[in-house]
Amino acid sequence: MREKERVLAEYIWIDGQKPTAKLRSKPKVLSIVNTLDDIPDWTFDGSSTFQAVTSPSDCILKPVRFIYDPVRGEPNVVVLCEVLNLDGTPHKSNTRARLRQAVEKHGDQDPWFGIEQEYTLYGQHDWPLGWPTEEVMLKKGNKSFKTILKKFLPPQGRYYCGVGYDEVHGRPLFEAHLDACLEAGLGLYGGNAEVMPAQWEFQLGVLPPLEITDQLWLARWLLYRLGENYGAYAKLDPKPMSGDWNGAGAHINFSTKGIRENGLPAIEVACKKLGRFHKEHVAVYGVDNDKRLTGRHETSSIRDFRYGEYDRGASIRIPKVAGKAPDHLEDRRPAANIDPYKACTALLETVCGKGFKPPKEWVELKI
Repeated sequence: MREKERVLAEYIWIDGQKPTAKLRSKPKVLSIVNTLDDIPDWTFDGSSTFQAVTSPSDCILKPVRFIYDPVRGEPNVVVLCEVLNLDGTPHKSNTRARLRQAVEKHGDQDPWFGIEQEYTLYGQHDWPLGWPTEEVMLKKGNKSFKTILKKFLPPQGRYYCGVGYDEVHGRPLFEAHLDACLEAGLGLYGGNAEVMPAQWEFQLGVLPPLEITDQLWLARWLLYRLGENYGAYAKLDPKPMSGDWNGAGAHINFSTKGIRENGLPAIEVACKKLGRFHKEHVAVYGVDNDKRLTGRHETSSIRDFRYGEYDRGASIRIPKVAGKAPDHLEDRRPAANIDPYKACTALLETVCGKGFKPPKEWVELKI
């Protein structure tokens, strides 16, 4: 008979890949986990994750948040970690550290966030689920890729929140992911099929900055991990398919105590500050975001900044409900592949402080 219960703790962290960091994970056997204090620091080979040279190659995993694992089942856990250097200082790839500092400085303004994470599901040969394969479309004698695509796949307009085998592709994985997020206790509040076929969205919030960003990374990990069971995988490419198809974003809904109490005047003050730091924000809002922010497909051009009530083509949309004053803004510029720690730091430092200046190593895109 076993003397004590043993659990698997799946340690996950963000690596140092450029231009877009990815998630890594590995399991550790522990005794029963009740609190974060029950989960020890661990190490990993940073030379294999673009975070160290061969010698010295060790980096430290510092647990910062855990959930019960909906894949393996409770009492197993999934543990989100910060990456530290051997001396205990934040690793240069650790973008969460600066968000912690921003929260310490501006937390008295009670910032709240919601994030709408879009993603595209792919199957074999790096091709979106349900899309006709190139082999089918490009047989000898076919005139062009674009012409045949139109024949086999109707243009967008029918897929958003669609129902039916001809409208949506990948629902089993989408549903399994929603269930897993709820079982894990994440702050999920909705989801839907998106405008492009095989494109989906889940929504998290409303939560304080460290909670929303941690939960987004945990939710992404669950999506990738469950994809292994369904023979599919999610990509966060801002422009999954060229042509007349929507891109993929991660709209961020944001408010402070002042915005919630004072409504539109406070939102307009925030928007004017965001406009002054538009280039700095776009610099950390996702690689290849210029392919998405074109002024078409429900976006504003990446080179322009504007805000407006109800306006889904603006950089900042001011949502309104009839008879009620607006109480938050929606930043529609972030791409699906954002690092949420960077994006939420930018919003906090700009709206709540004197402005945002990204570190050189954070810059993903210049305009």
